[in-house]
Amino acid sequence: MQERRSINRVEFLANSVIVDKESLSKYFGQVKNISPLGIAITVDKRVPNMIGRDVIIVAETMIMYAEAVREDQEIGEKKSIAFKARKFTADVLQYLFDRIGDEDEEKQSK
Repeated sequence: MQERRSINRVEFLANSVIVDKESLSKYFGQVKNISPLGIAITVDKRVPNMIGRDVIIVAETMIMYAEAVREDQEIGEKKSIAFKARKFTADVLQYLFDRIGDEDEEKQSK
């Protein structure tokens, strides 16, 4: 029996932030397309090679933990990075909760 369903990426234009899990460096980009299994983001070509790196991606109402799997040069000063979604690990979730907690406490103290 042939599977009739497929998970295709759909166009989803949104600003995004890519956070390198190891260095905590932040890179800004524009989402091209997305699926539950991955995402493609256009960034400045000066962003360092991210293939094999674990990242946290924030794009409007979505947070994704992912691994960079491919980079493609685009016309001009841009390149696209394709990411494969990963399951959140306890340490990544803890990092997110700690960061959110820090910002909430700072706002309340002001």
